[in-house]
Amino acid sequence: MNYIIMELLLIIGGMAIVTFIVSTISIYTFLDRRKEKVAPFVLINLFIFGYVDKYKRITKQENGAIGPLYYSWLISINIALLCVILFVVFEL
Repeated sequence: MNYIIMELLLIIGGMAIVTFIVSTISIYTFLDRRKEKVAPFVLINLFIFGYVDKYKRITKQENGAIGPLYYSWLISINIALLCVILFVVFEL
């Protein structure tokens, strides 16, 4: 039973990490297309929190609502974190 739960956590966590990476790249691309100042792609991890904040502000100004990539990014990183925590708890 414990093995099945841990395997499920790995699958869900892996899918969340893939979603997080795709959302991060999409936010970076969104900002780059709008000629916002962004660092080279190699440094994306250093500046991602600032990029997410810029994305949130720009989409709120343009559409009156926060863009869907923000929620995709936020939910996926939280799910991945939750899976890691639960994995560690079940491992003990």
